[in-house]
Amino acid sequence: MIKIADDLSSGDHVCAIPDSDEHLSELSARFVAGGLRQDEKIFFYDDAGAADAMLRRLAEDGTPFEKPLRTGQIEIVPERNTRAAFRMPIGALSEAVAGTVWAAVEEGYAGARLTGQMHSSVEPGTSATLPEFDGALDSVLGRTPLTALCTYDHAHYTDEQIDIMRALHRDHLALTGAYDDGLMRIVRIGATRARLAGEIDHSNRSKIASLLHSSLDTALRSADASTDIVLDMASVRFMDVATAVSFVHAAEMFPASHSLVLNRVRPRVQRILDRCGAPLASQLRFSDRPPTEAQ
Repeated sequence: MIKIADDLSSGDHVCAIPDSDEHLSELSARFVAGGLRQDEKIFFYDDAGAADAMLRRLAEDGTPFEKPLRTGQIEIVPERNTRAAFRMPIGALSEAVAGTVWAAVEEGYAGARLTGQMHSSVEPGTSATLPEFDGALDSVLGRTPLTALCTYDHAHYTDEQIDIMRALHRDHLALTGAYDDGLMRIVRIGATRARLAGEIDHSNRSKIASLLHSSLDTALRSADASTDIVLDMASVRFMDVATAVSFVHAAEMFPASHSLVLNRVRPRVQRILDRCGAPLASQLRFSDRPPTEAQ
């Protein structure tokens, strides 16, 4: 069964196979944000800096996380503890997880959510196999108000392990249609809106041109579509000069009735765009508004 990240509830045990690090942080952040909205306590098992990437994406998404992190609603399980957990006897691990869920309920939370980067579960010296760990988690989900997201990326799991875990999970997280080359990720969030993440250079610049062309074509063909082609740029951490020039030239080619709007551009990227003529392009505008699902 395919489920949407924003619609998960207690007892859901979903898996996802992210295409890249950007995709992994996107999935994790949406899962955590959903738990915050439902007043659940979040347990994020860290490994290899995954927690930092998730928190960064929460910030880029405009999700307030400082207070939940300070009060303990978001609890980051340190990497050393994550690794130690998979060396515990599996029965003890299962009871420990169940105990933390009920402790969260006693604190006043509606339930708990669990996710993170836990590829140490397949390293030598663990107390059980990957399917056995997943089965133990499933047993906890059956008797506590817990929601879990398991992620299996190709960087840390073999194709065989991923295939096994995909088959074991009844529910899978819907993966938003996107372009993802491991360097840059594009996700459409509406007919004339998209979200960009990562780095844009000569290797993927043509994908931006295609995105702008198709979005403008949609806007021109539909009487109901917005006259603004909106790209959220909060997660774009690098853009080369040639790409900045291409953004400016693309905007200059827009008809007078339409505009290219770049949302939440980072200062470093903004400086490059400014040096490449963005302030002089009448059809190019900037905004600080967060992304929306509006069409």
